[in-house]
Amino acid sequence: MADYLKDWTDHPDNPLIEPPWPEFLLGDPSVVLPADSPDGAWHMFANTLTGIQHFTAVDGLHWGRHPKVGPGMRAFVYKEDGRFYLYYERFTIPQFRSHIELRESDDLWSWTEPEVVLVPDLPFEGRLSQNVGNPCLVKMGDGYILYYSAGIVFLRDLGFCEPRYVAVATSEGPRGPFNKEGRPMIAPESSDPYLNRGAGAIKVIEDPAGGRWLGFNNGIYRDADGRSRSAILLLTSKNGLEWKRLYSEPIVAPGGDVWKKALVYQLDVHRVGDEMWMYYNARSGWRFGTERIGLATCPLPAPRRKKS
Repeated sequence: MADYLKDWTDHPDNPLIEPPWPEFLLGDPSVVLPADSPDGAWHMFANTLTGIQHFTAVDGLHWGRHPKVGPGMRAFVYKEDGRFYLYYERFTIPQFRSHIELRESDDLWSWTEPEVVLVPDLPFEGRLSQNVGNPCLVKMGDGYILYYSAGIVFLRDLGFCEPRYVAVATSEGPRGPFNKEGRPMIAPESSDPYLNRGAGAIKVIEDPAGGRWLGFNNGIYRDADGRSRSAILLLTSKNGLEWKRLYSEPIVAPGGDVWKKALVYQLDVHRVGDEMWMYYNARSGWRFGTERIGLATCPLPAPRRKKS
């Protein structure tokens, strides 16, 4: 299918959600659709610097904020058999070390106590600063794959770090135990214009057209002017482990509107009717900037009619 999931359009009201005052960062959205939520509402979990925020909406566009779930960042919600699993990255201070925790819920409001499910213990996950985060759990066949970011790269013009690698761990259930593959799945390439600094993170979904998996990867790169950037690339895979880029250019890139002038970061993607909806966060500047959440949509092609 020519240009499949290539042309994404920003919602005219973007950005849809601002960080709550006095914070300046709101990112890494994870969304539960009304059909999957116990109360029939849209739910979003996204993080500020002070923890995981909970939002709800009746239309997926106008969001109201509720009390925080708790500390953490880069959350991801997975549902199975009526149970919700909330994976997220948690930092320890002053070591600046991060691990992945899990909390569970039946209603998206009351959550179990945190349980650590993945810790950094491999060389590529860092030495002085050890980091694993940006979790995304997918069920494939009889098992599960936990995609996660590992290690960091310091971006001088931003003044902070972003993930260097994307890696995987497998398990027999959503609670683990998770067994790491032992090496990065995606690593930066100096010759790659959209992946020359870091691998960022990835969100993986089953292709609505069937037969493969789609990966939405926000590569970290330095542009021709030497500025740090991040843009969303579309990848495809048959087995969830070996990926190829569907298009040479990003499907959602920074620039243009002030709210996403500098970088486009992590996301969540769902089918809504005959469209794909992508919630993502973007940054308005480099060392000084605000991060907000917006929405881009892309129509799905009409199904082909079978020949009689």
